[in-house]
Amino acid sequence: MEIERKFLLKNIPDDLENYPCTQIEQAYLCRKPVVRVRRNGDRFELTCKGKGKMVREEINLPLSEEAYLSLRAKAEGTVIFKRRYRIPYGKYTIELDHFEAPRAGLWLAEVEFPTEEEALSFVPPEWFGEDVTQDKAYHNANM
Repeated sequence: MEIERKFLLKNIPDDLENYPCTQIEQAYLCRKPVVRVRRNGDRFELTCKGKGKMVREEINLPLSEEAYLSLRAKAEGTVIFKRRYRIPYGKYTIELDHFEAPRAGLWLAEVEFPTEEEALSFVPPEWFGEDVTQDKAYHNANM
């Protein structure tokens, strides 16, 4: 189960170079239900996501690079490229994504939670902007 909130940003942190960053490439084989392949650094995976916005089922399966490339070639639409920074924030980790073309310039922060209650009571840092968790336009599958 994935429990996650998403936010736009008011400001971009000045010290991003101090946090781990990976290049992510992902493509969608299907959007209903969501079936995605992803390269995250040197790891490859297939992900199936259930219905929902803040809370939904998520299953991740490892892939070989060869399987990833074969499946990516069958993707619907545009392949998404983004840089992901992992920023500690209390007991959580902010995953800060900076998108490349065709969504160049978009910054999106995601925070995952162990429970729905924690997600709903989360107080974001001052540099977060609008909460777009419920806006399906900000689900990567719709970009």
